[in-house]
Amino acid sequence: MILALILAAQSADPVAAAVAKMSPEQKAAQLQSTAPADPAAGLPAYDWWNEGLHGLARNGIATVFPQAIGMAATWDPALIEAAGTIVSTEARARFNAQPVSADRRIYQGLTIWSPNINIFRDPRWGRGQETYGEDPYLTGTLGTAFVRGLQGPDPAHPRVIATPKHLAVHSGPEAGRDGFDVDPSPRDLVETYLPAFRRVVTEGKAQSLMCAYNAIHGTPVCAASWLMNDRLRHDWGFTGFTVSDCDAVANIHLFHHYRLDSAAAAAAAVRGGTDLNCGTAYAALPEALRGGLVTPAEVDTALIRALRARRQLGIAFGATSPYARIATDEVDTPAHRALALDAARKAIVLLQNDKDLLPLKPGSRIAVIGADADDLGVLQGNYHGTAAAPVTPLAGLRAAFGADKVRYAQGSLLADGAAVVLPETALRSGGRPGLSVEYRIGTSVIRDRSRRIDIDLDRAAPARGLPATGYVAQWTGEFVPPAAGSYRLVFDQAQCWKDCKTHDSVRVTLGGATLHDGPLPKGRVELTVDSDGRPQPIAITLDHRSEDESFRLSWMPPAAPLIAEAVAAAQASDVAVIVAGLSPDLEGEALSVSVPGFVGGDRTDIALPAPQRALVEAIRATGKPVVMVLTSGSAVAIDPASADAILAAWYPGEAGGTAIADTLAGRSNPAGRLPVTFYKATADLPAFVDYGMKERTYRFFTGAPLWGFGHGLSYTRFAYDPVTAPASIAAGDTLAVTATVRNTGGRDGEEVVQAYLVPPANGTPGFTDPVLQRQLVGYSRIAVKRGATARVRFAIDPRRLSIVDRDGRRHVQPGAYRLYIGGGQPGDGTGMWHDFTVTGKDWELPK
Repeated sequence: MILALILAAQSADPVAAAVAKMSPEQKAAQLQSTAPADPAAGLPAYDWWNEGLHGLARNGIATVFPQAIGMAATWDPALIEAAGTIVSTEARARFNAQPVSADRRIYQGLTIWSPNINIFRDPRWGRGQETYGEDPYLTGTLGTAFVRGLQGPDPAHPRVIATPKHLAVHSGPEAGRDGFDVDPSPRDLVETYLPAFRRVVTEGKAQSLMCAYNAIHGTPVCAASWLMNDRLRHDWGFTGFTVSDCDAVANIHLFHHYRLDSAAAAAAAVRGGTDLNCGTAYAALPEALRGGLVTPAEVDTALIRALRARRQLGIAFGATSPYARIATDEVDTPAHRALALDAARKAIVLLQNDKDLLPLKPGSRIAVIGADADDLGVLQGNYHGTAAAPVTPLAGLRAAFGADKVRYAQGSLLADGAAVVLPETALRSGGRPGLSVEYRIGTSVIRDRSRRIDIDLDRAAPARGLPATGYVAQWTGEFVPPAAGSYRLVFDQAQCWKDCKTHDSVRVTLGGATLHDGPLPKGRVELTVDSDGRPQPIAITLDHRSEDESFRLSWMPPAAPLIAEAVAAAQASDVAVIVAGLSPDLEGEALSVSVPGFVGGDRTDIALPAPQRALVEAIRATGKPVVMVLTSGSAVAIDPASADAILAAWYPGEAGGTAIADTLAGRSNPAGRLPVTFYKATADLPAFVDYGMKERTYRFFTGAPLWGFGHGLSYTRFAYDPVTAPASIAAGDTLAVTATVRNTGGRDGEEVVQAYLVPPANGTPGFTDPVLQRQLVGYSRIAVKRGATARVRFAIDPRRLSIVDRDGRRHVQPGAYRLYIGGGQPGDGTGMWHDFTVTGKDWELPK
């Protein structure tokens, strides 16, 4: 009878039936991210690893939105959800281009390892650009919106499966991350590091989750049953599958030394609640089973969770999907491009605008200055797709104001010792800036021009009519240095690394001499050129036969000639627009970079790097008005006096240059808000390795920032009427609030209405820390025409009204509260206070 019931259950559940027939070796193979075909189980090869942080990544042409930190600056959940819908639609389109039974390579699947909802607790973290900023509520709501957009409205038939990451307490440093142990207090854990994850699970219904590299209190997260099983599944009701960060399971024994070998590490991860292994460590599961380190039932549970996800997606066990008809004509559509432009506009934060310099007057002569003004990587950030028609700030300003009104000078390096893209001003062909280029496929030739050599080749072609790989490109023209001196030319590639059989060859001739001929060792070759200042013929040939992902010509020139060019451009113009900041070459994930201010992808100094400070000082000395456009993935400490107007544009995506130009011209009225605090100096920050929240983020920082979280200006003005809300509510009830906003300026605009709660001071016993001054509990981005009035309603539930004690207990405490509603934090812009009382007994909330 029991056997009959088991057989009946298996027949009703094809996943369980298939797993029951697998050997331990088959099961282990399917639990690794690169899962081989298993004909006996009816499974084609499938790689679980795909990325879609701000656009479908690493799989050819796709819509590229602003980097996640820029999306956070929009404070617009509806926009974030729409972007998620586009990412998943384009992922489906690429997937559907092959038969369901096709073997899938990396970045071709429907399991998207995004969003990154770690708290950006310290601006030095290079991967902070991937997050939605420093606030748990903002992060949680935006992350939930993105998850909903990715997965779609039907949990039983997701468009793709989202994987919020990295659970939990992960935000640098990049160096040592494989074995780093974090010791957060119970209060910081519950109050800061877990709420966003809880929200994407309980409200966003994320169907997957990724565990982090680090350990918490000595236990690697991917083996931490108290978190991955008890908190995630029991307390939050998570029913999906979990996946490790890549090689995090192997790190359990290699770097954390929590177990002695790979079998014990694999067993610890499975028992700790990690279903799927990004990497190969689960190849040791058969050994772990033989040694009794893990039970067959525990392995089966992990595999069933993972394979049920493939069935839900309609790509295994005979299942189908309502999204199977999405075709490749739904990739990079006009509507998708329009949303990328809208997102880039909405992400721009106007930090200061002295004497209303912006918007610029029509007909202005503009000097566009800075290494970030014409750099493809600065548009894209990390974890990006390939944009079909990216627009740099220089290109955007030329289109908006007229090429004859724009002078361009690179001006400086981004940081000492860090190469930047060789600009069009140092190249010439046919009497015009840039180079001629020919692409050859067999006997066919495609001719074009390149202003610079800075191309993304990640499963994408650089010109119409070309395949993604299998052609020869040759650039010819002249190298035109600005002055005599020693120049270092740098040829570099992001080289393919998985299933890669070969790399490209590059041939470089300058002045008739061959400087390099062959592959680029480790993707980079530096050549020193001593120039007398006269132009020299240059030819560069790229034999693109591999899946190497980019090709770029950069340089490290002497400083003085670049500054001289920039000063001359500014003097001949009405206004200087300096595009300054950082780049994904300096901040990012585990980078091989070590220059002043940067190491391993993180920052050691949050100030604008020295070469750019020198450039800004030289331009300021011309007396011309200065607009600074900051492009970065994190907060940069700058002197407000260094420019008249300052905007944060982040890494703005494919349409970034158009959005910047539209904003400077006044076609778009900026309304973005900072999702992070801009501190004045590195000295304001605690030690980078300290995960305590004291003196971090707007909630706990007691100093004066450059610009606070939530800050952002507009070309119009807003005023607030008194808030409508009850004078008291009972503990456990929701506070209903109505705010009235008036546009009192001369332009239509958008306002981000923000609600901050100040809880009772020196609350209950155990909550004696008076540092908590305010916490974001609501926000709404609204459009208000000039002279018009709009109303915003907030329903602030008990969780948002709650506080967290030192022991991690979350509760609503009776007492006197204050609520501020305005266009920023209290003291930043206009707004209104409302005082109210919570009555009754202390109200405890679930974990």
